[in-house]
Amino acid sequence: MAMDVADFMPDEADIAGIKRNLDAYEARRASAYRQVRWRVPLFVGLVLVFVALVAWLFNMVADPYERWFSTPHVILYVVGFVAAILLYFQAIKPTSTLQQSFRKTLLPIVFGFIRDMRYDHDVTPNSFDRLPRETIGTFNSKRFDDVISGRYEGFAFELYEADLRQGTGTSAIAFKGVVVAFETVVPFPSILVAARRANMAVGFFRGMFASKMQELSCGVPELDAAYDFRSDNVEAAQPLVSGRLAQALTWLSETWPDDPARVALNGSDGFLLLPQTKNFFELPDISVPLDYAKHVAPMIADMGAMLATAALVRKIGAQDEAAG
Repeated sequence: MAMDVADFMPDEADIAGIKRNLDAYEARRASAYRQVRWRVPLFVGLVLVFVALVAWLFNMVADPYERWFSTPHVILYVVGFVAAILLYFQAIKPTSTLQQSFRKTLLPIVFGFIRDMRYDHDVTPNSFDRLPRETIGTFNSKRFDDVISGRYEGFAFELYEADLRQGTGTSAIAFKGVVVAFETVVPFPSILVAARRANMAVGFFRGMFASKMQELSCGVPELDAAYDFRSDNVEAAQPLVSGRLAQALTWLSETWPDDPARVALNGSDGFLLLPQTKNFFELPDISVPLDYAKHVAPMIADMGAMLATAALVRKIGAQDEAAG
């Protein structure tokens, strides 16, 4: 099950092309950064000067004991604070616009091993509604960052960064990380989920979804302790759970050791969920020059590793069928 990072890293000619695009971006980045350096103090400074001037005028009619702290003053300060925030984001807009356009332009070049690649941002992925909720439990807020779709090794996929929460705060995270959706080689005749074992509260809410699902065991103590295997078709699921799925999860536990990866099968749809706190496709701050070896090559390696892992997971049913 080993994978070679070199299989999806670009060759020297492609790297040269990527670096030429990086050079073009670098010129625009430096220009945008220079703009921001004067726009931020100018935009925010104008608000502060305006607030100070109006507050001084309020003092001329305010009670001597309420100068600077009367009700109109307080309202002015609140309005000024909100205006300063809005103008700050307006001031840095050239940088955020540049970085977003850079992703759309350069990512298809960077990920040359992906065919028919499409990039979206802050949209609900097409496959999300087909992701079995037993994999993640309940959530009442969802946010999607980068969404990349295309073809890898002959199969179509959709890969996206998701932040799903029930309430607010770190403890409310139902799932945060990368989801890779793909078509399985052999459709599973129902739903099969391998999710991390949850605490009692999360388990209760997940159980609301899994009322028709039966729990299974893979027979590997470490995996049974870490994973909650469930399916509404135990007869079809058990050979997979105790066979190639267990082998794949063992390998995944070494590849993604921080938080167990999750797997779900729903008919012909397969899902690989990789919990992760970092933003895989985040560019460095606009003040930092973009470097191929430091910023781009690790991004390519991460994407290749995730897709190679999905390629392995999507063959689980077919391999077990062949083995049987």
